Amino acid sequence: MHDIKAIRENPDAFDAALARRGDAPVSGQVLTLDEERRAKISAAETAQAEQNKASKLVGAAKASGDEAEFERLRTLVTDKKVEVAQMQAEAKDLDVRLTDMLARIPNLPAADVPDGADETENVEITRWGDVPSFDFKPVEHYEIGGVAASMDFEMAAKTSGARFVMLKGAVARIHRALAQFMLDTHVDHNGLEEHVTPVLVRDEAMYGTDKLPKFGDDSYQTTNGWWLIPTSEVTLTYSVAGDVLEEASLPRRMTAHTLCFRSEAGSAGRDTSGMLRQHQFEKVEMVSITHPDTSDDEQKRMLRCAEDILERLGIPYRTVLLCTGDMGFGARRTFDIEAWLPGQDAYREISSVSTTGDFQARRMNARFKLADGGKPQFVHTLNGSGLAVGRCLIAVLENGQQADGSVKLPEALSSYLGGKTTLGPEGTLS
Repeated sequence: MHDIKAIRENPDAFDAALARRGDAPVSGQVLTLDEERRAKISAAETAQAEQNKASKLVGAAKASGDEAEFERLRTLVTDKKVEVAQMQAEAKDLDVRLTDMLARIPNLPAADVPDGADETENVEITRWGDVPSFDFKPVEHYEIGGVAASMDFEMAAKTSGARFVMLKGAVARIHRALAQFMLDTHVDHNGLEEHVTPVLVRDEAMYGTDKLPKFGDDSYQTTNGWWLIPTSEVTLTYSVAGDVLEEASLPRRMTAHTLCFRSEAGSAGRDTSGMLRQHQFEKVEMVSITHPDTSDDEQKRMLRCAEDILERLGIPYRTVLLCTGDMGFGARRTFDIEAWLPGQDAYREISSVSTTGDFQARRMNARFKLADGGKPQFVHTLNGSGLAVGRCLIAVLENGQQADGSVKLPEALSSYLGGKTTLGPEGTLS
């Protein structure tokens, strides 16, 4: 949500920032509606004052025996009461319309975000690891001999339809091990507090984390009104909604491993093979609630937390700074981490680490109390994948594949797999 005062003070700068994202100017529409709303509020307050003044004179007119004045004042009070109620209702309607308009405007990009129309104009920041070379043609994850029997798309389709997968046996265990490894790393080494959160949330939580009203089609809603979370960013971030936190309690660093659900609206025909793009998947999410002065440094810290997971697993990756045209709706700045997938001969996104500034905090009314007093300020919120578990599984399988259909697994997972380090060509761990 945007600060209406900031738009009033510098509408040209607001429109210029939106133009960097490829969006049309909107300050004129916003300010016209805002002026109508404020004018209606002012008129209602004036009518209310006239009503109150007349109400005080009614008794005096009655006491003086001036029946004509008494009746005039009584009629005036009645008329003003109706007028005030109507004006207040109109002001409320204008306020709802203004709030809805502001809620549909994307966040403004940070000054250091590169301009660009799409992902082809993202800027690579760094690369880590050597891309593996094979003496055979590497295949995609679902084609690896030791994986195929344990990654069942037909069985999942029988129960749920397209874009679901049933993991079984050793592959299911590796998937579970990856999630546990990520959680342990974030808790034990990165200082995040583990949470177990609901996966069903109310409208308010989706709205507060900028998923509604604009992107309802991207998520699933139950028949009784709950939403299935797209990630635990929603539950972790919304946990501070309406709160006034102590400055000394910041930053709050949280992590959770949850099921996630996305309708993948608009992605028809993309990544239909394998488990790269699914309706149901798992993620280990990171969320930080910070002081505005430290939020940029916190984003860098979160980025390193995510990159470190891949480094511990030995997965080559590159990190890119998204351009204005490729950023998400609520993001002020986003770094994507892309893992190398030999089967696709390409880097593919495995994590996004974003700062929203106070964009979400304003929607949630999440603030903090200054230690030295003063008016509470809005916190800054950040979120990032640490990591997408299924995509990490894909990277582990494809980078570790061997000519005989087996997979050499990362040493970091050994303790989670009972000391086993290899997925055999027949699909068993050894």
